[in-house]
Amino acid sequence: MSSSARSIEAELDALADPEHAEVLQRFFKTGPGGYAEGDVFLGIRVPAVRRVARAHRTASTATVRRLLASEVHEHRFVALAILCLQYDRADAAERDRIADLYLELRDRVNNWDLVDSSAEYLLAGRVARAPRKLLDPLLASEVVWDRRIAVLATYALIKRGSFDQTVRVCEALLGDTHDLIHKATGWMLREVGKRDERVLRDFLDRHAGRMPRTMLRYSLERLPDEDRVRYMAAGRR
Repeated sequence: MSSSARSIEAELDALADPEHAEVLQRFFKTGPGGYAEGDVFLGIRVPAVRRVARAHRTASTATVRRLLASEVHEHRFVALAILCLQYDRADAAERDRIADLYLELRDRVNNWDLVDSSAEYLLAGRVARAPRKLLDPLLASEVVWDRRIAVLATYALIKRGSFDQTVRVCEALLGDTHDLIHKATGWMLREVGKRDERVLRDFLDRHAGRMPRTMLRYSLERLPDEDRVRYMAAGRR
């Protein structure tokens, strides 16, 4: 089976569903002024895209680069899914190469589902080894996707029981104005709380009054009703 970019694109094009594409274009805010303005969807559901990725898991770096360069969302998604499959079976040196490639081409990781399906996996080793070196430039970026990559990269640490970097990142982004960052930070704080509620409560006790409402609401979802009411009442308006 050929794993050229052209053949992979052809497989995906054959799966296109124009009606579902219209739904996705609205859901992912691809219209003028939307966070994903200009993104183009074929209308393929994620499990089908992942099946194509598995069939082409040995695709070359050149193929991945071409797919990521595409204006079509599912082409970029399949490229990232291929990288995740390759990373999972790679040795340390190859994982570093993949992480470097991901960071080099991260301007093509330009929608929230692309970030969320890749950052925690492809940056797991890098964030564990040198968290500040990786995260701080991303946090300082004006590009919302860079900042979301920073947030989601810490999920790899959360799953290992390490929460300090997530707390630090969420503190650094308390003043962020983008709803997609509010959702991501609230989600990661909720994941911290699932593993150590004391860490979450400490964060809330110190910062609830400064947290954006969406960030606060997402972080509270697993707490008892009375605590959610109390922290929401303390939150900023």
